[in-house]
Amino acid sequence: MAKQDELVFLPLGGVGEIGMNLALYGYGPPEHRQWIMVDCGVTFPGPDLPGVDLVLPDIRFLASERKNLKAIIITHAHEDHYGALADLWPGLNVPVYASGFTAGLLEAKRNFEKATIGEVPVTPFKAGDTINVGPFSIEGVAVNHSIPEPMSLMIRTPVGNVIHTGDWKIDHEPSLGPLTDETRFRQLGDEGVLALMCDSTNALRDGVSPSEKDVSESLRKIIENAEGRVAITTFSSNVGRIRTVAEAAEAAGREVLLLGSSLKRVVNVAQDIGLMEGVKPFISEDEYGYIPRDKVVVILTGSQGEARAALAKLSRDEMRNVAFAAGDIVVFSSRAIPGNEKAIQDIKNGLVEQGVHIITDTEALVHVSGHPRRNELQRMYEWTRPKIVVPVHGEATHLTAHKELAEQSGIALVPRVRNGDILRLAPGPVEVIGEAPHGRIYKDGSLIGDFDEMGIGERKKLSYVGHVAVNVLLDARYDIVGDPDLVSIGLPVYDDEGDEMEDTLFDAAISAIESIPRARRKDIDMLQEAVRRAIRSAANQAWGKKPVVTAFVTKV
Repeated sequence: MAKQDELVFLPLGGVGEIGMNLALYGYGPPEHRQWIMVDCGVTFPGPDLPGVDLVLPDIRFLASERKNLKAIIITHAHEDHYGALADLWPGLNVPVYASGFTAGLLEAKRNFEKATIGEVPVTPFKAGDTINVGPFSIEGVAVNHSIPEPMSLMIRTPVGNVIHTGDWKIDHEPSLGPLTDETRFRQLGDEGVLALMCDSTNALRDGVSPSEKDVSESLRKIIENAEGRVAITTFSSNVGRIRTVAEAAEAAGREVLLLGSSLKRVVNVAQDIGLMEGVKPFISEDEYGYIPRDKVVVILTGSQGEARAALAKLSRDEMRNVAFAAGDIVVFSSRAIPGNEKAIQDIKNGLVEQGVHIITDTEALVHVSGHPRRNELQRMYEWTRPKIVVPVHGEATHLTAHKELAEQSGIALVPRVRNGDILRLAPGPVEVIGEAPHGRIYKDGSLIGDFDEMGIGERKKLSYVGHVAVNVLLDARYDIVGDPDLVSIGLPVYDDEGDEMEDTLFDAAISAIESIPRARRKDIDMLQEAVRRAIRSAANQAWGKKPVVTAFVTKV
């Protein structure tokens, strides 16, 4: 080992936020580090990013390090862990290792969105397998989570071993395996764990997570006791819960309809790898209207209030072959991701107006998180006995609570890390030794770019104040020819005195030109700026806001 070789951890997303997980591990001297990437996820835009489809981690740091990036390993197929892979991989072009289920979902997504994403070659990798890339040896370790085939990673290096937990929880009776492999984690603890990079999502919650078996039993009772239709909305990737609902429906003598393209893609992949064996075939939308209300269960997308998802359309009564009636039940078998609360409430209100009864996890045990609570975190410390715990996967409140818990549990080293921090793990003091470029980029349609490149700032401004376009024609003597052409979008129709707003702005444009002596009108740029300012001023005086104005002055 060269004297200056170091093991470092560098998160470019997912630390200080929920979503967009991307972690880099580097080994070697600073000028020649070799890297592996763990996960490559997205987060979803809020109303502050109008028109944006997805938010991706900024990987410009890797532009100069691309030749040193040896592999990408995906822990599981949730969007916040693999959703950016198809868009970012072409700029990296390195081997990708992931489970069969993850690879299947990636391919299904490519087929669905073939106009915008390319093919990503995936090498199969699952719990129990080991891969060797550069100075790293990576072993997959089985954990339980709310999706098939999740895994933690044991990353072995010349200066120490790191466990990257990914998303996990302890559930001894899950609806779909695997179990979190306590035996293997204890063995890894015996081998020696330098650092534990650990999920912090539920670090504020005491105790242990309820079992998925209890959720399954609760959903079964709701289905059995319902007098009308039952619709259950959940995360489309939760194959175990989908299977449980389908089995409960069959036991109650009900048919099952799937609604939502993402849900159908997940189920198709699950069927391909044998996770839906024994489940009765699902019915089509055309059959729905012919089945008695007490003989059908709907599993559908939209639990997070997505405006175009099946549940939102049903709340607006916009589906052709499927509708709800008074007395039907809709179960939200999910938790609200922070920021989605209003959109979810809007859907609930629409359903209630139709006479639909809503059940959430405040009324019944219809959802359980896929992340560890405080007692489960402490058990992971006990199993692995790390020298260092690094809280990841969480907002500041989660990370701080996790740090305090780890310190109370006797962990001596719990460094504070955020996106962009380069944390040295070994050798030498455990500390942040630098900061890498990091941030967010945005996918908008088929294009990807930063905030300014995608015009998001201007788009936000337009959403608040609208736009005015005006074109003024001048003759050879620089007098106005005819009437200016003026189009306003997003402005009030009338001003504060009841006059039409466009007439007020029209007059302002003419006055701006006429107030400038003819001898000075040869400066077209100056005229355009004068018109622009005059329109903004007139709008502000009449309305109290300054629109975006595009002014053209043309000499004919």
